[in-house]
Amino acid sequence: MRSRWLKIAFATLAFWATAKAGMADTFSLTNPNTWPLIPIPEIVTDPYAGTLVGLMTVFLKLDANSQIESIIAPDINYNTLLGPGANFRYLAYPSADSQWYIIGGGSEQDSYSIESDYAIGMARQKRWSFEGHLLFARDPTQRFFGLGNHSSYGNQTNYALFQLYFDAILGFNITPHLQIALREQPRFVRIYRGAIGNLPYTGTRFPQVKGLNGGTEVLNELVGSYDTRDSLEIPTSGGLLAVFAGIADRSFLSSSSYSEFVGDATHYLPINKRVTLAGHLYLRYVPAGNEAPFWARSWLGGDGPGESSLLGLPVSYEQTWRGGGTARYIDNNVFVANLEVRTRVFEADLFNTHGIAELAPFIDLGRVFHDVTQDPLAQLHPAGGLGIRAIALPYVVAYLDLGYAGNSGGINIFTGINYPF
Repeated sequence: MRSRWLKIAFATLAFWATAKAGMADTFSLTNPNTWPLIPIPEIVTDPYAGTLVGLMTVFLKLDANSQIESIIAPDINYNTLLGPGANFRYLAYPSADSQWYIIGGGSEQDSYSIESDYAIGMARQKRWSFEGHLLFARDPTQRFFGLGNHSSYGNQTNYALFQLYFDAILGFNITPHLQIALREQPRFVRIYRGAIGNLPYTGTRFPQVKGLNGGTEVLNELVGSYDTRDSLEIPTSGGLLAVFAGIADRSFLSSSSYSEFVGDATHYLPINKRVTLAGHLYLRYVPAGNEAPFWARSWLGGDGPGESSLLGLPVSYEQTWRGGGTARYIDNNVFVANLEVRTRVFEADLFNTHGIAELAPFIDLGRVFHDVTQDPLAQLHPAGGLGIRAIALPYVVAYLDLGYAGNSGGINIFTGINYPF
């Protein structure tokens, strides 16, 4: 859910991001370089959350090098499931080592969110790094199909997810590449009836699933990572290897007790100046997963944790599988493999920034499974498609990914900010 604040029409922000740098002193209606703001039409689509159309107005502040220093971006919109809505965003990029933002908004059908984030030490050049994230949100478009790797698309149900949580990570940088970090996430969750009237409520079709009454959770995690990526936002070489060990326990104010062990590996191999081969492997084990609520188990589906990171680490339990929407498959454990061929097909200097258009055919393989003794490589669900990306160096990636898997309702379209991995 993190950072879904800038889902926009593909490429628009990426190539307009520094338009104000070339402004003339005299306003001219026919010369966009003289406009005091950038109007951006929004077209946002998600397999489960409906289609949103709207208008965003972007006010930019640039530094002496024509890089984005801050963004103010309010919008008004209409969602096919949630009705009319509006949002306000303020995002600041003081340096390559720090950033922060605050965002708030809502829609007519009882959907709202307020979130803020502050990060410092992202480049790992100092001894300590820290990031904190606060979220207060209600999303009435969530779907649940049942537990297991073979849950039927025909059993689709709807619920509203309300959550309040604070997510913080404190990292000790042994070297610029090697980090040990402690993560704490206290979380309060409630489950209600959703906003999609033609789908049954999850509690009606699946009354026995754990977590229908919500609950509380305090997740404690120890994270070790080795990071050689040349960029957190737009990597073209190097890689990230991270291992996680976590526990939530009734003794620590959680509604249920479970442990988790996670391995995450990403590598970027430059074939030439235009082509990068990007690969990703992820495996999460939850040995006592039967005790965990469904909203804390392993999720497979959607555009994944590319927008959900702390200090550049993929901390989300949502994993990229573009054959279906968020949480298409849920169970205790999950395995996923992703491969993309990111090819730069067009580059140009526009409005004093370097813009890049990229095509990325991809394949995703994944599954969830109940017992740790099961083979994570058996009965994988394949999904494939094409990613279309626009890049404004050094921070902004806007994407439109089209994925397909035969058992998940046809073609799925995802738009957003940041790479999916």
